[in-house]
Amino acid sequence: MAINALEIKNVSKMYRLGEYNLRTLIRDAGRRISGRGPARVAENDRTVSGMEEYVWALKDIDFNVPQGQVLGIIGKNGAGKSTLLKLLSRITSPTTGSIQVTGRMASLLEVGTGFHPDLTGRENIFLNGAILGMNRHEIRQRFDDIVEFSGVAKYIDTPVKRYSSGMTVRLGFAVAAHLEPDILVVDEVLAVGDIEFQEKCVGKMRDVSGQGRTVLFVSHNMGTVRSLCQRGVLLSRGGLVCDAGIDEAIEKYLQTTKRVSGDGIVPTDMGSGTREVVFHKLILAARNGEHTDTFKFHSPVCLMVSMTATRDITNALLGIQVKSATNEIVQDIVNRYDGFGLSLKEGENNLQLQIENRLLPGKYYIDITVAGANGVPLHSLESALEFTVIAAGETDDDSYPFGWTNGHVQGKAIWTFN
Repeated sequence: MAINALEIKNVSKMYRLGEYNLRTLIRDAGRRISGRGPARVAENDRTVSGMEEYVWALKDIDFNVPQGQVLGIIGKNGAGKSTLLKLLSRITSPTTGSIQVTGRMASLLEVGTGFHPDLTGRENIFLNGAILGMNRHEIRQRFDDIVEFSGVAKYIDTPVKRYSSGMTVRLGFAVAAHLEPDILVVDEVLAVGDIEFQEKCVGKMRDVSGQGRTVLFVSHNMGTVRSLCQRGVLLSRGGLVCDAGIDEAIEKYLQTTKRVSGDGIVPTDMGSGTREVVFHKLILAARNGEHTDTFKFHSPVCLMVSMTATRDITNALLGIQVKSATNEIVQDIVNRYDGFGLSLKEGENNLQLQIENRLLPGKYYIDITVAGANGVPLHSLESALEFTVIAAGETDDDSYPFGWTNGHVQGKAIWTFN
């Protein structure tokens, strides 16, 4: 029978919003005695009582994590992922429910968690190690490995306040990973490090899980989540939406992302930016102009864009990213006109773009952003459109004229033998 490293039972977390601790204790007590304070907590997402507002960051979360499992916790911003990790790490307590932890836990939730800025890297290793449960002898034994892994040996006797955010998170992860914890909890902080360090961290987490330890991993990089995790938990608006194998959880996550409807109309509340320019229609079409979201291999993908500007804008940039089903960027395009940027007139503007399609069969997504000359996004839409590439013929030879290739993009290879 498998032993659970974590048992989360009906966990909920409520926060009070707005003004806080601005009244005296006597006035707070008086409000409650007189019945003007919150008599109960409502069951919906938000509740207003008097001048106070409450929100459920998590609601009735219930699942277990067996020892040795690598669990991916995914969801959009504001879904409750970080709140859940803070509860598991005992930084804060649940409003209702219980959490049972078996074994020693090491958490890396924010850049520089547990570091003192005026202490050197060396001193912070001992301080952070002690906070995470290591004794002085254990820290000394692992000190050289921690410094080597972090890559900050040159600055180890420099105060941490002079470190960059990347250096700080590298040192923090190195301490947490070399604790030999029973449970390692890692939030999105790895995004701060460079590619080489991220690969080292993923490798270290694989080593930790290979030794029978448990890893909880939060990331928006679905490629890393898929390669590292065996199981996925999807959160949305504080609730548990899906608890399944990692492939199924990622597919469910991508399905919940808000996208442009079949008629091409962009919802008015979709996206971010200054909104000096707003996308109002995005349509995918074949080369003959027929609207479609399914394209044969090697058939170009045509994108028709309509947007409205509140004023004349010069040197604007229109950026498009094509992403795979695992959220990896496979194509990055920036449109330039008039020699440098895009000139938009006040009112409606229409553009068409034809994208060469060398994508292998599968599902893909399009991000689109219009930005000013200074790079500030005017309107940005994530995973706004979804399309599918299918094989061109019935056999591999017909479908892939240059031979089968793993990955996302088909490329022509020319061999020369001497």
